[in-house]
Amino acid sequence: MNFQRSATAFSLILLSIAIFSGFAFQDNAFADQQGMLFSVNADEGSNTISVSGITSITWEDLSIIVTSPNANVVTIAQVTPDANGNFMTEIKVGGPLWKQDGVYTINTNQGGRNQYAISLNFEIVGGTTSATSVSQSTLESFFTGGSSLVRQEPGLLIEAVIVPGSTTIPISGHTDRPNMDITIVVTAPNGNIVSVDQITPAANGDFMTEIQTNSPLWRQDGFYTVSAQQGTDSYHQNEVEVEIVDGAVIPEFGAIAGLILAVSIISIIAVSAKTRLRIIPRF
Repeated sequence: MNFQRSATAFSLILLSIAIFSGFAFQDNAFADQQGMLFSVNADEGSNTISVSGITSITWEDLSIIVTSPNANVVTIAQVTPDANGNFMTEIKVGGPLWKQDGVYTINTNQGGRNQYAISLNFEIVGGTTSATSVSQSTLESFFTGGSSLVRQEPGLLIEAVIVPGSTTIPISGHTDRPNMDITIVVTAPNGNIVSVDQITPAANGDFMTEIQTNSPLWRQDGFYTVSAQQGTDSYHQNEVEVEIVDGAVIPEFGAIAGLILAVSIISIIAVSAKTRLRIIPRF
């Protein structure tokens, strides 16, 4: 057996496996995203408080407890998230327990875990709610979820699904304002606007649309910014970047894949040096 040729073949196979496995590892690199987004919304003078959010634990109910300014419990509820982790319920304001004016606290907890325990405040005046739109998140501010790019903010989540070679970018997300349209704007690397869309969220705050990239406006290679905006406050403005080459989506190579590639190259160099292997033959 020719040891040098065997070493060459083995090293090249190792490199190929590492490159492909780098993408595979990248797909699962941030699959264990943990945490919760919790939002409370109410109109001025309303007798209803809207509670919504998203959690990474989909198999366990959330408890919701509302306490008055004097720390008395006025409401207890239990909410079951759907298969995607979204949850929503309404709390009715009224009755003897709600007579005290001031700041009430709404607490949510899932399984007694600290990362899934969030408290938010709202105000009651004259037995009705003050205008309220508050959110809190224990999720990471930015993460890549395998084949998708996700950006998380307190009030608005946006996701761009990455399908290598595709000329379509599926956009989805969640908002704590289901009664307000969302504007989606895509900006090219040179700053030109290439796409504008307006979508209406579902009753639970979820939204979805598709962006086509097979037009002359998408000819520039580079990173395109997909922005979502709902109103004017910063909590409801969000964006992700998608790389486009020749009008099609390409995936990020990623730090993990790059590290594996580097280790593979070093392995080839080490094997070559040890066996005095010549990659390029002399003539």
